[in-house]
This record gives sequence, C-alpha cells and structure tokens, in this order.
Amino acid sequence: PVLLGQTPATATAAVGPPDFGGFALVSPTKVEVLYFAESAEITGIRSETISVPQEIKALQLWNEIETRHPGLADIRNQVIFAVRQEYVELGHQLLLLQSGDEIAIIPPININEVEEKSKDIIKFTSEQLSVDEVSQLVISPFCGAISLFVGTTRNNFEGKKVISLEYEAYLPMAENEVRKICSDIRKKWPVKHIAVFHRLGLVPVSEASIIIAVSSAHRTASLEAVSYAIDTLKAKVPIWKKGLLSMKNMCPKECMAWRRPQQ
Repeated sequence: PVLLGQTPATATAAVGPPDFGGFALVSPTKVEVLYFAESAEITGIRSETISVPQEIKALQLWNEIETRHPGLADIRNQVIFAVRQEYVELGHQLLLLQSGDEIAIIPPININEVEEKSKDIIKFTSEQLSVDEVSQLVISPFCGAISLFVGTTRNNFEGKKVISLEYEAYLPMAENEVRKICSDIRKKWPVKHIAVFHRLGLVPVSEASIIIAVSSAHRTASLEAVSYAIDTLKAKVPIWKKGLLSMKNMCPKECMAWRRPQQ
C-alpha cells in the first residue's frame, strides 16, 4: 500500500503520448533516486542518478528502479513513493519529470504495514471450491477492494445438456505459469494479495471450477488484474477439460473431446 497524493507531478494518463515498449516516446531526463531504511539496505546505496523519460507512469518508473535493483520487488507493496517531496500513488497516473527531480523510496509510516507482506496463493485441488474461503485469503486492512472471478460449470454446450465437466492439468508447469501471471500482475497494477484456486477432476453443474481473487487499495487495479489473470490463464496455463453430456434414455456419455477451456 502507498499513500495517495494530488501533486503537480501527476497528470491524467490520457493526455500523454502513446507508449512504446512501456515508456513514453519523449526525451529522457536525469532524476535522483533516494533510498531510505530497508530500500537502502537492499540496494546498498543511499542515492543514485538515473535517466528516464520526462513523461512516465508512476508504476513504470518503479519497475525501472526495480529492474536496477531486483531485491526491491520484496518490498514494493510496503514502501511509499514520493516525487519532489510529495506522495504519489504507485499506479498508472502520468508523472511529468524535470531534470534534477528527487524520487524517494520511503519506508512505511505505520510499522504494522511491514508485518503484512503480499501473498500469492495458488492451489489446484479435487475438492469443492469455496468463494468465501478464497476471498478471505486476500483480505487486507490496507485494501479497500477485493475483486473476484468465479468460473462455474454451465448446463449446456451446443444445444446439448451438460451434467459435469472434467479438468486435468500438467501440474508442475501449470503452477509455474500461474506464478508468472501473478508476477506480471504485480508489475502492471499495485495489488496486495492474489489467490488463484483451480479445481481438477469432475466439476458438476453450477459448482466452481476456478476462483481468482485480488485485493488492492482501489477497485480499478483489482478489477483489471482479475480480468488479466483469467484471460492469461486460459491462454497459457496447461489445463484441459471435457464434458459429460446427458443423453435421453441413456446413461451419461462422454461426448466432448478434451479441449482447452476457452469458453
């Protein structure tokens, strides 16, 4: 979590130039980055001068600093970001930087914030999923929003009655790919906790096959992160499903081939 601030260093992202490779296509400028407390211990320095675009989003600026000092990733949700001695939210607002500006990485004012580190909770299970259980895992006193996606088995497919879906996964790779999704989310949005639970085996109609929960200080970050998570999971994570269809006057019959869960 970070403190909010309306400052001369912020502007609406819509007025800036388009991004190319994540950064605005404008002339670079040199700014001084100041490190305090734990950030100074991680980087091993108290300050440094770096060259960045004059117009850059706050989160992109943090990612640039983190690229120089990867250890900062462990505390990205525990520090306060300041530009020209004014607090700035670590989000998508555009910063208008000038040569010599000070960028400060400040330890949290409330020591309790250090005690709650960000969590990525990933679980594949044959047990029934609980929305309440998953949402409880991402609750944080520093967050005002929890966004959820719940995917359930519907009772039809191409005009045929479905009685259940069956899921299988290449588990080691699936878990690794979900971790990558969580990492990508943290680079794109200032979120606190992420939980991804996926059910394997038979999933009857109306029961959940996947639950994704994300908490953040404000709703926009968690809503966008959840949407990104399910879209990327469907595209990259090695999970397959097939359906059991109910046929009139017949025993249930497997009528759908294994396929990627794109629908």
